Amino acid sequence: MLNIIKVKDEQLFNETGAGIIASLLQSNPRAILGLATGSTPVGVYQKLIELHREGVVSFKQASSYNLDEYIGLAEDHPESYRRFMNEKLFNHIDILPENTHVPSGTAEDPAKAAADYNRLLENAGQIDLQLLGLGHNGHIGFNEPSGELQGPTHIVELDARTRQANARFFASIDEVPTHAITMGIGSILQAKQILLMAKGEDKAEIVARALKGPITTQCPASFLQTHPNVVVVLDQAAGGLV
Repeated sequence: MLNIIKVKDEQLFNETGAGIIASLLQSNPRAILGLATGSTPVGVYQKLIELHREGVVSFKQASSYNLDEYIGLAEDHPESYRRFMNEKLFNHIDILPENTHVPSGTAEDPAKAAADYNRLLENAGQIDLQLLGLGHNGHIGFNEPSGELQGPTHIVELDARTRQANARFFASIDEVPTHAITMGIGSILQAKQILLMAKGEDKAEIVARALKGPITTQCPASFLQTHPNVVVVLDQAAGGLV
């Protein structure tokens, strides 16, 4: 079931997303969080840091599992997702470093790294809340449009549009990695609750396709329609067509 929340501005967008996560941690301090990178959750993470500093929420007993990581980027690379999470959230809250998990982008055998991460997820138990952004082509995690979708964590070749969208973070498009490790659609859909967040007029069309269009591998986010507990937070621009 999709519970769509539209908010009037970016402040409310970030407060709403952070509030949902904070409420979970208040009721279940040992919550397992599925976390995302990209520009969409940055403000949410900033608000969570504020709530932590105010004593409203603690992450000390929680654990986290990130959706994905570029293949070929070391943890300390400026654009690695491990470094993103450290700088945007982990370094500023009381979560234990050993309880934060991001796929390895530098493993000698990426396929084994993907399988190991999938096993880690299975051993952790069901994710309580999975945070998602939404790519312009309908990807969630790095699950790109294709003829078929993979359920478990796997290696994916990044779509040209995805690489172009991420090129703004690199010196040039040539530096953007071509492959990544990502949780599969099956892994994502196993979460107890999913929090999908999207903002900006440029996301309006794909939001409508994902939430109201046919369920198709050409729009991976459309599979969220099959999940029993999805909260969708949109600003007015992103929600203009739903």
